[in-house]
Amino acid sequence: MFHGVMTALVTPFRISESGRCEIDEERFLALIDRQIAAGVDGLVIAGTTGEAATLSMAEHKHLIELSVRHINGRVATIAGTGSNNTAESIELTRSAKEAGADAALVITPYYNKPTQQGLIAHYQQIHDAVHIPIILYNVPGRTQCDLLPETVATLAELPNVVGIKDATGDMGRLTATINACRDDFEFYSGDDASVLPFMAAGGRGVISVVSNIAPRTMGMVTHHMADGNLAAARQAYRALQPLSDILFCQANPIPVKAACHALGWMDHVLRLPLMAMSGEPYERLITLMRKLKLEDELL
Repeated sequence: MFHGVMTALVTPFRISESGRCEIDEERFLALIDRQIAAGVDGLVIAGTTGEAATLSMAEHKHLIELSVRHINGRVATIAGTGSNNTAESIELTRSAKEAGADAALVITPYYNKPTQQGLIAHYQQIHDAVHIPIILYNVPGRTQCDLLPETVATLAELPNVVGIKDATGDMGRLTATINACRDDFEFYSGDDASVLPFMAAGGRGVISVVSNIAPRTMGMVTHHMADGNLAAARQAYRALQPLSDILFCQANPIPVKAACHALGWMDHVLRLPLMAMSGEPYERLITLMRKLKLEDELL
């Protein structure tokens, strides 16, 4: 259903005259246009990289509505609608469907630490309440909650559960899950550092943080892999590695928002408890970006 490079878009903020941290809608829409012009296949709105955890319910819904309206079918719009509260996830997913999103990306419930049966019940309720394509999202390093291969296989039998964003970076786990699931169930990498082996194992693409900065080059990786041009895909993948490494030297999206700021795309503002990158890590990021000449991307 989806393929290629889908950017997990950052959410630009600005500090208002009254001192409030507000969504910078003008720069957000400019980011969308920049991504589409670079040839991405889709955009993920209000996910982890978009700082969904600190968006109010009203902001979250508005951001998705604004995105769908502005994207206007030019690429796929995938709305982050997950929560650790099943009822809240249903509300966000319903709102995304009403706004016209193409799919919902639903993270595993963080902090609660449900059992595998609890996870099945969570996704089943969302699936039954809202008829929209659902992409599961497994990132146990952040959530302390893990979708096991047999659980993914069970959920894959639900007709509107179409794929999974797997951010484990574990190729053995990926293969086990692919083998357990129906043939048309789709797998998207959530780990920029392992996109090439992920696609070689059977993945359809990537939901990428790095493509906020280098969408064309990440697109080269995914599209060349889909075309079977391993040499060209490998060249682009290797070019991305230094950037991929530094963009995860601190918790996402701290480094990628620092990079966007350095490129002049937004203010250097995150919502607490995240803080703007500074000091030696920030200097290393800026030095690398100058070396890579990111205005022209990497290849």
